[in-house]
Amino acid sequence: MRRRHLLAGLASAGALGGAGVVASGRTPDALGGDDGPEPVDPVTLDTVEARGSRDGEVTLPATDRPTFIDFFATWCKPCIEQMPDLVEAHDRLGEEVLFVSVTPEDVGGAVSEATVADWWREHDGNWLVAADVSAELAAQLNVGGYPSARAVDATGRVRWETSGTHTTEEFVEGIESALDR
Repeated sequence: MRRRHLLAGLASAGALGGAGVVASGRTPDALGGDDGPEPVDPVTLDTVEARGSRDGEVTLPATDRPTFIDFFATWCKPCIEQMPDLVEAHDRLGEEVLFVSVTPEDVGGAVSEATVADWWREHDGNWLVAADVSAELAAQLNVGGYPSARAVDATGRVRWETSGTHTTEEFVEGIESALDR
């Protein structure tokens, strides 16, 4: 009788494990699985001329290196609160990844580029800043609130995603998850 219960229990565990694989859409690497989530389709955004940034365009995620994308808005109080931690994370890892902050605001329309540039300078931003006016990138990355962040590896796969404010160490750890070290 115990042997039958043991075999039934093992079969149930296998069925539950298989259901987990189906639900997650991933096969564990040990079973010949893939490298994680599907790559994100690159989106080209207009950049904002501000300190550490430039006027022009940027394609995110980058196709040649890891990308860290911080989603923020000038009206977002938590976005302001976490800027010192983002500055520190950028100082530590900004050479290893394309470090970009993206706003959903209608830059050049309802919000002037000068407003974003002034906000950027006031909060010590010193890296690339872009506008996702159509929210195409935010939709692809399932951004539901601000602040949010995504660390994407060089193959375009999201390796870390979060929302809310974080410490420098949390940002660094998240960004490092996208680095090939």
